[in-house]
Amino acid sequence: MKKVLTYLKPYAIRMLFGFTIKMLGTFMDLGLPWVLAYILDEVIPYHEVSRILLWGLAMILLSIGARTFNIWANRMAAKVARNTTERLRHDLFEKILSLSGNQLDYYTIPSLESRMTSDTYNIHSMIGMMQRIGVRAPIILIGGIIITSTLEPVLTLVLVGVLPFLALIVYLVSKKGIPLYMVQQLAVDKMVRVVRENITGVRVIKALSKTAYEKERFEQINSEVVKKELKAGSTMAITNPVMNLVFNAGLTLVIIVGAYRVNSGMSAPGKIVAFLSYFTIMLQAVMAITRIFVVYSKASASAARIAEVLNAPEDLRILSAEELEAMISQEAAKDQEAQEGKTCQTYQTGQEVQRGQDAQTSHEGQQDKDLKAADDLGYEDKTEESEYHITFHHVNFAYTKEPCIIDMDFGIKRGGTLGIIGSTGSGKTTLINLLMRFYDVTSGSITIDGEDIRCMDKQQLRKKFGVVFQNDVLFADRIYENISFGRDISAEMAQEAIAHAQAADFIEALDEKLDYKLTIKGSNLSGGQKQRLLVARALAGKPEILILDDSSSALDYRTDSLLRKAIRENYTNTTTIVIAQRISSVMKLDHILVMEDGQMAGYGTHEELLASCEVYKEIYQSQLMS
Repeated sequence: MKKVLTYLKPYAIRMLFGFTIKMLGTFMDLGLPWVLAYILDEVIPYHEVSRILLWGLAMILLSIGARTFNIWANRMAAKVARNTTERLRHDLFEKILSLSGNQLDYYTIPSLESRMTSDTYNIHSMIGMMQRIGVRAPIILIGGIIITSTLEPVLTLVLVGVLPFLALIVYLVSKKGIPLYMVQQLAVDKMVRVVRENITGVRVIKALSKTAYEKERFEQINSEVVKKELKAGSTMAITNPVMNLVFNAGLTLVIIVGAYRVNSGMSAPGKIVAFLSYFTIMLQAVMAITRIFVVYSKASASAARIAEVLNAPEDLRILSAEELEAMISQEAAKDQEAQEGKTCQTYQTGQEVQRGQDAQTSHEGQQDKDLKAADDLGYEDKTEESEYHITFHHVNFAYTKEPCIIDMDFGIKRGGTLGIIGSTGSGKTTLINLLMRFYDVTSGSITIDGEDIRCMDKQQLRKKFGVVFQNDVLFADRIYENISFGRDISAEMAQEAIAHAQAADFIEALDEKLDYKLTIKGSNLSGGQKQRLLVARALAGKPEILILDDSSSALDYRTDSLLRKAIRENYTNTTTIVIAQRISSVMKLDHILVMEDGQMAGYGTHEELLASCEVYKEIYQSQLMS
């Protein structure tokens, strides 16, 4: 909660002014029963109509003043709550955009959506209520005790004796309620995930006649949310009836003692009436305080979830040259230690020594063969890093404990083209995620123009790229806005990119052309039209590095061929990486990387791989020879 409350600092003066107005309005409310008691005991017995009217007018003015000040303060409180929540949502959204791939995987998208919506709403409700009831209720409670002590000290003791029991109830219930609301929000996260999956895949669900199944699945998660809400709500709901019981017991005692004191002449009827009025007002104030604790309990759980994201450390920090050197040295030391450990384990007996020597000889012979094969396949000597635009240097990576990228070592010259092909799950897209630094390598390094990407500003790094991801998104906006995407791209540049992406034919056929409005995710376009539009977006910025991740799967062979030809002829200085399932999409590129289980199964030109790589040969025969 401390992190969230810092967002109130810019509104401290406005809140102080609002508190002052609220206090004035509350004091006027507190004055009404006192004036009533004065009229009953001091004015009416003298039968002076003018004095009665005068004090009656005072009550009316107090009532109007109280309503006016309270409304004014409530509006100011609503404005502070609105502006604070707006800034909180903005910073939370900005933080979410800066999270690394690992952090996004940890929090999950549905949970982040829930934090952006329901959690910020809980904070909004808490801030508004604390400024309204949070000021009014304590003043009524404390002020009521002070005023009643001047009217009837004996009856005030009865009232004060009830308060410790009320405070204990609030403390015990709220202490148990906050964790329950935290559990409830986690259940809401799951529900959001299920809803998100169903909305995204609604066509598949209908096509496979799984509507009933998904209804049952949602009903289960919805029931779980209801159970969590019921448990949290039931726990917090204990406060109202129990506090009502305690307070009404006190009220009954006050009436009995008050009646006895009036009958014995120790108190005036007006004071008893005023005291009962104060008691009722104070009862309402106590009930309001219980509502505050309910709202605070929800907000406290939500604030912890929001603060968890806002306080998340920067996972992809920009490293200095010294930090990078230290990290590389540490990796080298770990590798050496691991190697020494393996050596010690291998050479335990004389027989094992001989086996180790044989294995070493075999390994060295295999290395020589690999080096020769690398030369034959077109591996390029990377001793001079400046030759290469992009270099993967012995890169290893794991999402969890199991490695999914193992010893990736290759380079691409500026303006060169590289195709990446392999079975599903072989690590093709992961390579791109590492190159764009959505994740950091576990070991090894990736450089662009000889500079390690971990030392580069992330914004400057990603401006180098034009990318079409495997499951890319179009927005509910004009075609031009989807291509320019907030960048400084003119209509002429957009038209040029559209032509190169082979999208001009269908866009020119539209009445509005570039002003044609797309629906969410471009659902009013065909699959091939969407892919061509996404390629146009990637090309429009004249990228230094172009990445096409399975961006032609919905294109016919002729359109795919024309697209590749246009890129080859018009973007000669752009380094291009093409991830594809079709061999026809990569066979004419400078080099092809064949991946299998996160490792390099082959590297070279189309002809070289046909001669040396069994995996590539199998793919070729299954696609083009059948």
